Amino acid sequence: MPREHIHFVTGKLAATALRDVLGELAPKAGFDYSVEVLPISVAALMPTAWIASRLSVPRKTTRVLLPGHCRGELNVVQTAAGCAVDRGPKDLRELPEFFGQSAAPPADYGRHEIEILAEINHAPELTQGKLLALAEHYHQSGADVIDLGCHPGETWSGVADAVSALCDAGYRVSIDSLNPSEIAPAVAAGAELVLSVNASNRDAAGDWGSEVVVIPDTTEHAESVEATIEHLDKIGVRWRLDPVVEPIGFGFARSLGRFLDMRRRYPDAAMFMGIGNLTELTDVDSSGINVLLLGFCQEVGISSILTTEVINWARSSVRECDMARRLVYHAVKHQVLPKHLEPGLNLLRDAKLLHYPPGALERMSREIKDPNYRLFAEEDELHVVGAGIHLSDRDPFVLQDRLLSLRNRPLSATHAFYLGYEMSKAVTALTLGKNYRQDQALQWGLLTREEVNQRTDCRETDRVATEEDGMEE
Repeated sequence: MPREHIHFVTGKLAATALRDVLGELAPKAGFDYSVEVLPISVAALMPTAWIASRLSVPRKTTRVLLPGHCRGELNVVQTAAGCAVDRGPKDLRELPEFFGQSAAPPADYGRHEIEILAEINHAPELTQGKLLALAEHYHQSGADVIDLGCHPGETWSGVADAVSALCDAGYRVSIDSLNPSEIAPAVAAGAELVLSVNASNRDAAGDWGSEVVVIPDTTEHAESVEATIEHLDKIGVRWRLDPVVEPIGFGFARSLGRFLDMRRRYPDAAMFMGIGNLTELTDVDSSGINVLLLGFCQEVGISSILTTEVINWARSSVRECDMARRLVYHAVKHQVLPKHLEPGLNLLRDAKLLHYPPGALERMSREIKDPNYRLFAEEDELHVVGAGIHLSDRDPFVLQDRLLSLRNRPLSATHAFYLGYEMSKAVTALTLGKNYRQDQALQWGLLTREEVNQRTDCRETDRVATEEDGMEE
């Protein structure tokens, strides 16, 4: 079949950088290309109707690719071009990824087999409305079962009403208690799983009619589960086995060994792990711990986990576990590394830093004609680029002073505030190792909050929209 010919549309400032990228990319990705430079400085936000009125497409073109930020309907460009039209990435440095030149999740990625229970802590203290709101939050985050955490040593008189309300709303429910006086009304109201059972309450388990989680009488005597399992088997109660993972410094390594030992002793048993003893009790963001523990669960065959979102650094644990179970399933089932598959779990640092080629910013300063400033974070420095100006420093206050010294380019308070806001984002990006793009949100994986550009006229000249001066800042 003939090679695809892609016609790339850009503005004056990005033309050289685009040609540099395409010169290396096209042979690898297997397409031919042409580049059309429209009479505008920056093409990112030019309307599609404006493009359509100026487009000149070579006869052999099979597809036109516009900058990702272009606004408007594509059909007007498609009519003018006479071929397919798509938007590319928002940053031309991402074109290799756009054309599949980096690892990407395969089509079947996303399957999982670990069940997530999300615990509502201190459930007896909450109103029914609050319980339903939390249940919906956890459900939307990926939880399969809503677990109601009770108070040890107390009996929750309202447990049946709480379970009924959750079940009526369509949620699957488990009860987290050792107290038979709480467990019995909870399972009668619809709770399908009891956390937990040991020697203290196993005699009552036959009356509940629900599946239970078996735990040791004490973690020092893990073998105590044997008597409980034997009793439950005798009275026909289904069970899952939880040898109990312990916090770092209190037997963490030993507790993982218990899980391995119990898997050897009960090769076909359903197993369970409550991971809050690590995520809630360790001074570290929870996402990495969740991935490691779910990787352990996937390899050992632990089919259900209990997580919580009490402490602030674990406030997104349910979503993290939902992503992590898909990542570890794919890695284990396909025997591939859990890498370049789940960008949503890269919260602190970006997976890959994108850089401009040497001299690109300096060249841009010579080519810019409009009075607007472009901000970049490159090579551990902030860069301010404008018409005939290229300032750089690690300290944004130094750059501010240098900008204020440009008497022929006074900054309004609004524009100075805007530049300060953007510089603070750029400093954060440099500090953590993230990509900075002006007027775009920093990427925080699953925690990213997309920005709505609220900026109005920063200067009277900022919104000049002529063919020679450009259409965006």
